[in-house]
Amino acid sequence: MDDIQAESKGALLVDKELPGLREAVSQLVTKEHDVETPYGRIHCTMKGVPKGDRPVILTFHDIGLNHKTCFDTMFQHEDMHEIMQHFAVCHVDAPGQHEGANTFSTGYEYPSMDQLPESLPLVLKHFGLKSIIGIGVGAGAYILARFALDYPALVEGLVLVNINPCAEGWMDWAAHKVTSLPEMLISHLFGKDEIANNHNLIATYRHHIINDMNQYNLHHFVKAYNSRRDLDIERPIPGGKVTVRTLKCPSLLVVGDSSPAVDAVMADCGGLPMVDQPGKLTEAFKYFIQGMGYMPAASMTRLVRSRTASGSSVHSMDGNRSRSHTNEGNRSRSHTNEKRGRSHTDSMDGTGNSGAALKSTEVSC
Repeated sequence: MDDIQAESKGALLVDKELPGLREAVSQLVTKEHDVETPYGRIHCTMKGVPKGDRPVILTFHDIGLNHKTCFDTMFQHEDMHEIMQHFAVCHVDAPGQHEGANTFSTGYEYPSMDQLPESLPLVLKHFGLKSIIGIGVGAGAYILARFALDYPALVEGLVLVNINPCAEGWMDWAAHKVTSLPEMLISHLFGKDEIANNHNLIATYRHHIINDMNQYNLHHFVKAYNSRRDLDIERPIPGGKVTVRTLKCPSLLVVGDSSPAVDAVMADCGGLPMVDQPGKLTEAFKYFIQGMGYMPAASMTRLVRSRTASGSSVHSMDGNRSRSHTNEGNRSRSHTNEKRGRSHTDSMDGTGNSGAALKSTEVSC
């Protein structure tokens, strides 16, 4: 396992309500690592230092993207600074998708969507991590969901953006066969209205896909995603089967109104909420973390103001479990049952200061 490239410091914006966070965040050391796995090297970028038994925020990007193009806008947003003072962040790039990636050698067999989650325990072992709060988008959301299903003890919470838990349908397969790879990826990342109207954004991502991504490597990742199986997640029913396959951690499902994944997941946002509405997504994430029992003293003024002014909606289900942490004391947690659906008008039953963790949450941005 190799550690490559030492430090990086970025200039970030800061909110006047959170003085000093810009300077503090800019001092967080960034290190890049190549982690050896049975399925090839996994490129990871660690921001900050893991804090005791506290989980690390681990991200996984979608096809056609890497951790920078997928998450930079969100993590450079001013509201993310306070969160990054409490949690280290580990960005994971799928094999061959990071900037400057070398072309796979002849005969290299790209890992399947079943095998990619199997590489993550080695990533955690490399960094000495006990658990994560995962943020995944599209293919990355699918990978983190499967990882949570297979390794529930390693995942404390999940934020799944534009997840499609189903295998590729025949119509998707047919569309991909008659469309070039860049255009197929644009259709995957953005909705039809956004493609027709937001020309600058679409041009930026089309340029990235064509010019910045290793096309050979990208083709392998896309092929793996298009060959995925159903996640087969079920919502437990009282009096029903006891051994249903379901997530055991709090889960926040996020989708943009014009996202092509809207029907699969469940509003004034496009296909990539972390790019179009990073503030709203960060606000929801802060509530989510507080519901898990972390950051109890975090500033919530921006959240309250935005929730009143915006058209976003939240749906939650009750439930809690008690869990003891060495440095955190006793905090309330909840079992999570994930299901596809769409919510626009339902209300949130628990907030960050209520002490009751969210059992399941759906957000439309």
